[in-house]
Parts: sequence; C-alpha cells; structure tokens
Amino acid sequence: MDQGDEHTEAGDGAGDGLGRRERDVLALERRGFAGPGVKERAIREELGLAPVRYYQLLNALLDDPRALAHDPVTVNRLRRVREARRAER
Repeated sequence: MDQGDEHTEAGDGAGDGLGRRERDVLALERRGFAGPGVKERAIREELGLAPVRYYQLLNALLDDPRALAHDPVTVNRLRRVREARRAER
C-alpha cells in the first residue's frame, strides 16, 4: 500500500488519520451550547457515548498530534482551558 492509499477513508476528510468518532468529538466541541445539560444530551444522542467516556476521549485527543493537525483552533483552545484548570488546583 502506498502513502496515498492510507487517506481514502470514505472521502470524508480522513487524510489526517483521525477516525470518524474522533472527528465527531472535535466537531461537537466547536459548537456552543446554551443551558445546563444541553451538551451532555448532545453527547448521548449524537455520539452514543456516556459523557464520562466522551471527556476521556476528548482529553486523549488534546494530546494527539493528528487532532491538532485536523483542528488546531479547537485543540489549542481546549488545551488552554485544560491548562488553566490544572493551574487552579
């Protein structure tokens, strides 16, 4: 298999190496949510994940260079938020 063959996953922008679930998690993080519980409901309904599992996946994505390449604005914003929370402890 040559390099070009790796990036043909259903023609959905998978050239960054991320799976669909990882891209969906980042897409959900780009959205704004009004009101308590709205984001958690979207996590369950749209991704079929428990919120705890979602946040585990998201935290791992923030350390993944493929996620940074896919969506640098979102990943860098979330990294800053994570670092600020850690600094508060």
